[in-house]
Amino acid sequence: MSGEALNRWRLLLGSSADEPLAETGGYSPQDFAYRELDELLGYLYDREYGEEQGYRGRKGGRGGSSLTVPGWLGKVRKLFPRETVEILEKQALDRYGLNELLTDKAVLESLEPNMNLLKNIMQFKGRMKGEVVASAKEIVRQVVEDLRRRLESEARENIAGKRSRYVAGRTRSLRNLNMKKTISRNLKNYDRDRRRFVVDRLYFDGRVQPYNKWHVIIAVDESGSMLDSVIYSSVMASIFYRLNALKTSLFVFDTEVVDLSGRLEDPVDVLMSVQLGGSTHIAKALRYGETLIENPGRTLFILVSDLEEGFAPQHMYRAAKDILDGGSRMLVLTALDFEGHGSYDERAARTLADMGAEVAAITPNALAEWIGRVIN
Repeated sequence: MSGEALNRWRLLLGSSADEPLAETGGYSPQDFAYRELDELLGYLYDREYGEEQGYRGRKGGRGGSSLTVPGWLGKVRKLFPRETVEILEKQALDRYGLNELLTDKAVLESLEPNMNLLKNIMQFKGRMKGEVVASAKEIVRQVVEDLRRRLESEARENIAGKRSRYVAGRTRSLRNLNMKKTISRNLKNYDRDRRRFVVDRLYFDGRVQPYNKWHVIIAVDESGSMLDSVIYSSVMASIFYRLNALKTSLFVFDTEVVDLSGRLEDPVDVLMSVQLGGSTHIAKALRYGETLIENPGRTLFILVSDLEEGFAPQHMYRAAKDILDGGSRMLVLTALDFEGHGSYDERAARTLADMGAEVAAITPNALAEWIGRVIN
């Protein structure tokens, strides 16, 4: 095996492989080619072995590492490609609890704004103070705005309203093309010699907004396992809030209910108000949502939860049945994200489905499509 290959194996296996690799020939611990990379990886991954021989002790006789979290992050960003940096940052937070990444303002601002960082801010925001909170909010805003831009156009397309043959439309798409009107208005342009129409203008249907808006009520379980769904629910609720065809209400719940409908203009404010964790009282949340229903026939009740009820489940079923029997449509989302790997109480899901609720783990785009099918 070549010396380069042995050096790579040493980097992968760590300092405990020095002696075995040296015995193979072609490798010397003194001439190890990737010492700086090894120190950076060891600063993080030696934590697997505990303090007695981990990153504080630095097994191998090199002494304790002089790296600090900011110094480590700066070197990581310099020596590794972006994709690798994101993996290291994620594991530093999720696996090894390097909270300094989130509680040091300068370090926090140097991190790449992405969904994983947003989730970590959501989990650790209770430990943030002063200027760090302002920096965290700015990161949340960047990620949320990027997410909202990616989701909003399709949501608008699905929920824009019913087509009207009596109103000219500005949206020029095949979906809105009024074929009958286009043909009749262009009959004068018929080319007899070539036996075909010459269409000099296309006519499109406009959109009409219903006078009596549909009311979308979104109840979001804020238990820790629902973090992804909390984020997407907040963003989608803010998008629905901007659509004239809908009236939108949003509340989060654990054993208490917090109505966030008045904050929908700013999804960042919504997310920073969420307190993750705790027990869950779904029946109480459903009863609160029931008080918001004004016109059941035009109400879509969306429950976002893993259905792990912390109280007697019969009360949850009774509340759900009352909402359904009252005439509202109910959609139970066991997960709302782009992964669709929700972990939930399957028995509760089957019971609610048998009552007439629609139960699914879907993407935000699929949620907009469902609402569009119901109201259009």
